[in-house]
Amino acid sequence: MKFVIFATVLALAAARPDKPSDEVTIVRDDRVYPSASGEYSLDFETSDGTHISESGDGTGPDGAVESQGTVRFVHPDGESFELKYVANAEGGYQPESDALPVAPEFPHEIPQFVLDQIAFAAREDAERDESE
Repeated sequence: MKFVIFATVLALAAARPDKPSDEVTIVRDDRVYPSASGEYSLDFETSDGTHISESGDGTGPDGAVESQGTVRFVHPDGESFELKYVANAEGGYQPESDALPVAPEFPHEIPQFVLDQIAFAAREDAERDESE
């Protein structure tokens, strides 16, 4: 009987994980739910350093909700990431972050004959629309 108990304890000790848990817990969670005007906010942070903050209200056209916020976290390779954004009727979703790709500049000037052709096509389209 003692051997069975000893073997059980030994098996439990061998099955115990050696590395710390990858469990992430919520450290802070503050929320204000939408009011009659559509105003809301949320702000929470997790034990791994992830932080999300957002607020908004229904001040857009026809009561549309306009919001702004930030998202911060650390990639598994240790690099920090931060994104700020605004979402409104005037500009749509407008993210801002150093991590977002930037389109390269156009490699050369557009030749004049191409610009002339574009203008000619626009005039033809306008004339066609007027005759309809």
